[in-house]
Amino acid sequence: MTAAQSPLALRRFAMRFSSTPRGARLARRLCGHRLDAWGVAYGGDTHGAITLVVSELCANAVRHGHVAGRDFHLLLVADPAAGTVRIEVGDARGEHVPRIPATAQGDGDGGRGLLLVEALADRWGCSPREGGGPGKTVWAECAAPGLA
Repeated sequence: MTAAQSPLALRRFAMRFSSTPRGARLARRLCGHRLDAWGVAYGGDTHGAITLVVSELCANAVRHGHVAGRDFHLLLVADPAAGTVRIEVGDARGEHVPRIPATAQGDGDGGRGLLLVEALADRWGCSPREGGGPGKTVWAECAAPGLA
């Protein structure tokens, strides 16, 4: 077996989605399917947690990162050797940096989704979009034992 055929090779899924609620739902569904194909089975706690993190980050990209005519980008990278999945969601609004609300219940303008991300992900953060383009990338890393 060559290094390219190694069962511990990184697995990647990347796609652009319309910056709409329908695009966010499609991203969540495709993520769920991809996780199952990678060995993180539907119905399991890990599958549910990662899918929920993806859902929240995509919903935030649509709600807070929307720019007319611009899509958001989803990247999943599974690392079986480390037992982790990295989620990256890029949008076109760099000035709207995500933050955890000061109160546990979130403010009136949302924020509860980031509390879920904080609770479910091993770590998460935000960085400027790669390549110098406008926008930001919000990322999270989740433990995923059982990746194939």
